[in-house]
Amino acid sequence: MSAAGKSRTRDMTQGPITKELILFSLPLLLGNIFQQFYSTVDSVVVGNFVSADALAAVTMTGSAVNTLVGFFMGMSTGASVVISQKFGAHDRCQLRKAVHTSLVGTFFLGLVLMAAGYAATPLLLRIMSCPETILPLATSYLRIYFLGIEGLMFYNMTSGILRAVGDSRRPLYFLILTSLVNVVLDLVFVICFHWGVAGVAWATILSQFLSAFLGMAVLLRSKEDYSVRWKEMKADRRLLGQIVLIGLPAGLQNAIISFSNVFVQGYINRFGNASAAGWGAYGRVDAFTMLPLQSVALAVTTFTGQNAGAGNLGRIRKGVSRSIGLSVILTYAICTLEFFAAPGIVSLFNGDPDVIRYGALFIRLNCLFDGVAALNQIHASALRGVGDSKAPMLIMIFSFVVFRQIYLFCITRVTDSIVPVSLGYPAGWIVCSLIMAVYFRKSGWENLVLGVSGTVRENG
Repeated sequence: MSAAGKSRTRDMTQGPITKELILFSLPLLLGNIFQQFYSTVDSVVVGNFVSADALAAVTMTGSAVNTLVGFFMGMSTGASVVISQKFGAHDRCQLRKAVHTSLVGTFFLGLVLMAAGYAATPLLLRIMSCPETILPLATSYLRIYFLGIEGLMFYNMTSGILRAVGDSRRPLYFLILTSLVNVVLDLVFVICFHWGVAGVAWATILSQFLSAFLGMAVLLRSKEDYSVRWKEMKADRRLLGQIVLIGLPAGLQNAIISFSNVFVQGYINRFGNASAAGWGAYGRVDAFTMLPLQSVALAVTTFTGQNAGAGNLGRIRKGVSRSIGLSVILTYAICTLEFFAAPGIVSLFNGDPDVIRYGALFIRLNCLFDGVAALNQIHASALRGVGDSKAPMLIMIFSFVVFRQIYLFCITRVTDSIVPVSLGYPAGWIVCSLIMAVYFRKSGWENLVLGVSGTVRENG
């Protein structure tokens, strides 16, 4: 590996654990912040320059988008785990095959999701009980978004490849640039061209295609072991099987949970347009709140995958423990500020008093429990890193879908208050964290490390 490559990639099988996790997580955190700007800027622009209905239309589509996008993100996790394991084991040949297999799979899966998302848009909106006044706007936004989903998928896959080998900086640079492009295009398409929600949708997908182009350009120009060459662009059936084995459970989990959230949105929509817009604003804010936790969790997957490839069992245990503590501290530091600033934050999206009242209520209730999610997210990421993707899938589907839907169904039969309905998310987090913590301690995941590396070391 060249000197330039060493400076960009990060070997997480050695060095101080907390320092390695923080240094790898920081670019991920900044990148995730800029990625959230895509949807947040869309919401702010339409909420202030179009209407409250336009804000509700853009924000309520999040669950529908995540239903299909979440499936791909799970599959990309499978690719990232396999690539990080090959990188940690210093297996150049298998590393290259895994990279090219992942990109070929991304292209064909992107075509399928584009067609499925476009066709399923009316059904998804009906399931969410989308108000008739908002339906045309939401349909327009969703269908344009799905037409450009290939760009989002290729950006996430190329970034996942770079992160798997320890490079979390260049994906950050791409996001900074394209987020700024998205802001400019939002303002031009909405204010100058008066395209409304269609304008912010086009701005988003054009920016995502730019991100995908930059990611592919880096891989094509690279001289490192993970570089991409067109003549090698084919799928290895055995590696594709490994990626699917790890990624399919994670993808199904993400898709099913997101689809379940479509029903949660339906419960919220019953309280009116202002409630729907307030819930949408809460969703955008909570997405930022959870970014430190999600960034640490992404780092844990790479950290665990590399150390599983190297057989560093003790190092994995220490990394999981320290990651949980780090993510809880960071999450509640943000939640404290968010709790007191809630009304002002919601007013950035829309100035309607009812929207602000609902949005502030949702933020304050849910931010009290955000840190609880650290246990389930970190444990799930560590399990995926060693190759166990099925158990986290089953636990999360039970907690976030089965239990949450039973909770919402029962609670709406005994009260007309929106407060217990909005606590459906935290209820699922608590159940999931308890089950996941017990499973992590009792499952014998250590045997998977032995299976990946052929040997294990207890010293961290």
